[in-house]
Amino acid sequence: MAKFELLLPKMGESVAEATVVKWLKQPGDWINEDEAVVEVATDKVDSEVPSPVSGKLVQCLIAENDVAQVNGVIAILEVEGADEAAATHNHNSSPLEVAAAIPVEQLPGISNLDNKVSSDTSSAAGNKSSRFYSPLVKSIAAEEGITLAELDAITGTGAEGRVTKQDVLTYIQQKGKTAVEDFSPAKEPQIQEAPQKQEAAPVAQAPKTTNAHSSPAINIGPGDEIIEMDRMRKMIADHMIMSKEVAAHVTSFVEADVTNLVKWRDRIKASFEKREGEKITFTPVFVQAVAKAIKDFPMINISVNGSQIIKRRDINIGMAAALPSGNLIVPVIKNADQLNLVGLTKAVNDLAQRARANRLQPDEVKDGTFTITNIGPFGNIMGTPMINQPQVAILAIGTIQKKPAVLETEFGDVIAIRHKMYLSMSYDHRVVDGALGGMFLKRVADYLEAWDTNCEI
Repeated sequence: MAKFELLLPKMGESVAEATVVKWLKQPGDWINEDEAVVEVATDKVDSEVPSPVSGKLVQCLIAENDVAQVNGVIAILEVEGADEAAATHNHNSSPLEVAAAIPVEQLPGISNLDNKVSSDTSSAAGNKSSRFYSPLVKSIAAEEGITLAELDAITGTGAEGRVTKQDVLTYIQQKGKTAVEDFSPAKEPQIQEAPQKQEAAPVAQAPKTTNAHSSPAINIGPGDEIIEMDRMRKMIADHMIMSKEVAAHVTSFVEADVTNLVKWRDRIKASFEKREGEKITFTPVFVQAVAKAIKDFPMINISVNGSQIIKRRDINIGMAAALPSGNLIVPVIKNADQLNLVGLTKAVNDLAQRARANRLQPDEVKDGTFTITNIGPFGNIMGTPMINQPQVAILAIGTIQKKPAVLETEFGDVIAIRHKMYLSMSYDHRVVDGALGGMFLKRVADYLEAWDTNCEI
């Protein structure tokens, strides 16, 4: 039996480290090839790290809630045929492959890693705060001796009000200045007669987004169950509160007759699955219609930066996906306008499957410019979705229902059974007026209603 190293995989182009959330296996457990060993988290996504080889877990080198570096050793496995595995396995061959087989004996000082890990876990900037801090921010805080209370008091300038590296460095620079500029809540107030009235400097106020975890005091009954929010739910809560505070939400609705689309899918779905090995749903059609409408109305494909409007070149469509845990994640189809219907179907199915398996990469949930959320599978006919910042619009797809409808024919008006659905779009009224929002939404409906039943893909 030989010992091999499990490495933290590359988590995205701009991600250098990740936080170990939970060890799924413990020392002494047997691990099969491709079986998940540990759950890690970045600012964008939670992922499970699988093992490229079968073997017994000997040692976990990174404690839960501690930071691991990309391509750094996170665990030691004991396996058979290690030399052969090392010769055939290349951990850089795929973003999802996570380890290279390297004998531990080649790395001097490996036996001292346990002491190093345990000494690094004493950082006060842990995960006991309601706010989420990136691994880099927590590392700087630990090195500089910044307490958790101090971190919570720093106003974040990053996305969703998060504390960035620059925020921490600015805090460190100002920490040694006069009492007026001091961020530390532990500093003795200057006015000793009335310390309870001492107010912190404006810069020390926590961002409003943290109110997502603050609620009025409530009475808990003897039969009530208390469920602590997990990390992802806290991030979603912060993101939603921030979106509501930042954007002026307005929602418009249209009803679309998608009878032709339903008939077309019923006709081609069996042959398509046999040919492509993929099931075709309505989602890729919705994505295609949105991408076409964005080309017609490019001012929907924008972001707001202060008083600046950023017009996006790429059309990257996010699709909200429900996870088995009940949480929500939004994988992004990059350059959706450049994919045909077959390509969109494969992209939609692949992202949805990997989202449910916690195998998305951070780069796959970023840089979206417009979001679609499909509420139809839950029997909902319409909704008022929350804008996914920093975007300015989000489309909700309602369920398709058979309804009686009045049709105009050459012989006069008739009542017929048609497949109808509602499209609901929330948009930021600061930059998207009702005319633009309404025309864009109607254009999406027009593309769906005009679907060619003879279309071949």
